[in-house]
Amino acid sequence: MAMKGYRWCAGIAALWLLTACGGGGDSGEVTALTKKQAQQALPDKQAMAGWREQAEPLAIKMEKIHREQACPSKGNAGCEKARYYGTSTFRRDEKPTDVTFLIITYDSEESARKAYDVLWDGYYGDRAGPEARTFDIGPVGDERDARFGSAGFKGEPGAVAQARVGSVVLWTLAAGLAKGTLEEDEVRDLTEVFVERAQQAHDGKTPSAALGD
Repeated sequence: MAMKGYRWCAGIAALWLLTACGGGGDSGEVTALTKKQAQQALPDKQAMAGWREQAEPLAIKMEKIHREQACPSKGNAGCEKARYYGTSTFRRDEKPTDVTFLIITYDSEESARKAYDVLWDGYYGDRAGPEARTFDIGPVGDERDARFGSAGFKGEPGAVAQARVGSVVLWTLAAGLAKGTLEEDEVRDLTEVFVERAQQAHDGKTPSAALGD
């Protein structure tokens, strides 16, 4: 039976299909990412060796329906001054695991900083199950938190990592599809790639960080 975290990730992908319509060079450090930069920051199939792309990177303008999904706390707290919302999703067949990358961009670093704790404490910090433990995700981003637990019905592992990079808050949501299919080090590696891509976008570069770099 698929774990709760997987169903949640799948729900985000389904919402994307219902609501979405529709590389640059170095240009110097930026404050607020454009939609294109937000989309490029999301890991793509070139960045994810050993994983199958389930939903390609896509970023869209943050509208009411996306606020309700991305910031489900009362009043959609944490989505104030959010500009774009993006996701990409992958599956690994060996040690079967699903991972969803989420990104919310804000109009400024201050807005992202204010949203960070609201989002972690109000929703995302619980995505790895009620008995999840905190773990060290490493020195990534300007702020970071991570939890690892058993969020599935049969003890399947699940993890959530949240980080802030300037005016961006991002998440790695990983869901093992059987016991023993996901480890903390793997979540660290995935998050490191995502954070590095977001930093490259903030530096005005085309994101290129990939697993194995």
